[in-house]
Amino acid sequence: MAAPNEISVPQLLRLIGLPDAPVLVDISIDPDFADDPFLIPGFFRHPHTDFGGLVAKLDGRPSIIACQKGIKLSQGMSAMLRNQGLKSEYLGGGNYAWRDHPQAPRIPATSIPDKIAGRTLWVTRHRPKIDRIACPWLIRRFIDPTAEFLFVSPAEVNGVAERYGATPFDIEDTFWSHRDDRCTFDTMLDEFALHTAPLDRLATVVRAADTNTHAASPEAAGLLAFSVGLSRQYKDDLAQLEAGMALYDALYRWARDGQGEGHDWPGGKA
Repeated sequence: MAAPNEISVPQLLRLIGLPDAPVLVDISIDPDFADDPFLIPGFFRHPHTDFGGLVAKLDGRPSIIACQKGIKLSQGMSAMLRNQGLKSEYLGGGNYAWRDHPQAPRIPATSIPDKIAGRTLWVTRHRPKIDRIACPWLIRRFIDPTAEFLFVSPAEVNGVAERYGATPFDIEDTFWSHRDDRCTFDTMLDEFALHTAPLDRLATVVRAADTNTHAASPEAAGLLAFSVGLSRQYKDDLAQLEAGMALYDALYRWARDGQGEGHDWPGGKA
């Protein structure tokens, strides 16, 4: 029988990528992680010996704890957090159970840029429209929830990246950019090994809207309209990004389990 505070891989799959997902923490020891250097999407690594530091990071938020096998490390940490009055669950079977699930993506740890002050830092052109909102959404929901984004003049992106150690994206002649007829969102799905049915479905809409190939997706024209509207509504790129996060949260839920639903008038009409 599963413990009351155990969460299964299928249950975790339903939570990852959602805006209200718990804090996801991998406390595998370094030798175990070195033998299998992959992360479950949205998880960050934290030493199991730093209990106080983890409590501070959680700041009262619920958490899901994972270790390699889902036994003493994660169960013990979850129990300790509950003793502090924090809601916490552990992943049953741990990273190995996730690895063995056919629909569970695993992010190569080497694909994630180095963190600065505990978070990844990215830089791109100012006045974003589609790709430059979709990519930050993907990063924050599946790679690094604490990621920060800098929006600067197009000519200064590479210079800012060099001076501040940021990772440039959606700029020509950089690693994280368009490749052939595919956009930067596609590149990130490739490099982070995040090809799932919902994200691939969403990528089709993003690509069609971003590259003006609306025939590839009937939803693309709507995404373009919303994106242009947001860019006109907000002068502050960061405020626009925050508003855009809600847009892509909704698109992801549509892509995950809502694309078959239609609407007509009057209600109930076949």
